[in-house]
Amino acid sequence: MVSIEIKAKQKTKVRILLTGVILAAVIFAFFGVRWQIGNMLASLTQPSTPGSEDAARLAAGFSPRDPMAAWLLATKQKEKFGEDQSRLAVRMFEDVVRLSPYDFRMWIELARAYEQAEELERAEAAFRRAVDLAPEYTFPHWQLGNFYLRRNRAEEAFAELRKTTEKSVAYREQVFSLAWDYFDKDTNRIEGLAADTPDVRATLASFYSARGKSEDAVRLWNTLTDNEKQRHDAVAREMAQNLHDRKFYRASVEFARQTGIDAEAAAGSITNGSFEKFIGPPDETLFGWRLLRNDGRVDLALDPAVRSEGQRSLRVNFKAYSKPELYNVVQHVALEPGGKYRLTFMLRTENLRTAGSPQIAITAGAENALVGISPPFPTGTNDWQKVIVDFAVPPTADGVIVFTSRVNCGEGCPIAGTIWYDDFQITRL
Repeated sequence: MVSIEIKAKQKTKVRILLTGVILAAVIFAFFGVRWQIGNMLASLTQPSTPGSEDAARLAAGFSPRDPMAAWLLATKQKEKFGEDQSRLAVRMFEDVVRLSPYDFRMWIELARAYEQAEELERAEAAFRRAVDLAPEYTFPHWQLGNFYLRRNRAEEAFAELRKTTEKSVAYREQVFSLAWDYFDKDTNRIEGLAADTPDVRATLASFYSARGKSEDAVRLWNTLTDNEKQRHDAVAREMAQNLHDRKFYRASVEFARQTGIDAEAAAGSITNGSFEKFIGPPDETLFGWRLLRNDGRVDLALDPAVRSEGQRSLRVNFKAYSKPELYNVVQHVALEPGGKYRLTFMLRTENLRTAGSPQIAITAGAENALVGISPPFPTGTNDWQKVIVDFAVPPTADGVIVFTSRVNCGEGCPIAGTIWYDDFQITRL
């Protein structure tokens, strides 16, 4: 009988223990699920989303100790104006930091709230705490540097911003832009805050090229070794295009040659003047020949059967082309500003019929001013003859554009027949 009572008591204890374990598991699961729901809701809700404040309150209600829910609610509070509202936002972000004391992002949010509330000493301390927590990350240095810049503490600002240039291309370019404006385009000050690494120097050279500082772009680029230049080939190609677009042809041609865009191009000369080399698509060259198709009314091809010298010439066949303007067989040439030059080329025509003959035109400068033009090409059939065009590069120009134009004879004035080009040369007078 006693044995039965003992066993019954033992079973009762086991049941109570199991009930307690199950109840604890249910409670744990309940609060765990609540926390997960609150965290998920806060994580998936952007502050700019309509109804985000209601979502923030709901998330905080599910998980009041979750830093993400607290952050979302504090962020919505910071959007409200007024001194009392700013103070409340500060207290809420202080709670966020207490919930997540080692998350540098939360310290940055607190620092911004302090700054908005004009508690500048506390803001600086919070920004510095973020830097201490993540010294290898660029974002905290960027935030602290911008805080100093807003306080007109330029030396401290750029000491922090300089650290962001070491690892991040995106921040690097933003820092250079800030310094460009702040220091009124002073390259010495800008280079003083750039980290002295090949990556940074290559980025800064590209930055200069995009802003027309051609000499500084070349100077900085040439501080790199040959291996470093090869490693930054994409940057060099971008610089070649930037400088070309801004008509800094002498600087651009160096990058075009080094990167292989136009490996044989050089300042002071026509590239592939005798058409001995293959001519690719127009968008794949900067200083080679660009042959345009003109709606199928102009047919262009290298011709090995007809030539003045060498192995081939360029044949241009007009198929009743009737537009009043013609712009084709184009080449950009890097030349000395203010220099006087002579362009020569060989020309042949066959059955050329038109009242507005083709001719070679040369333009220069930002306005593409006409600086030289050949006589109109003779109509009919004519054997090879040498054409000479003397011209002067304007003092403000860095090169010229050589292209085939035509004499204007109005609308509906067709060209038919064929011309051949060969042996283009430029010499300085």
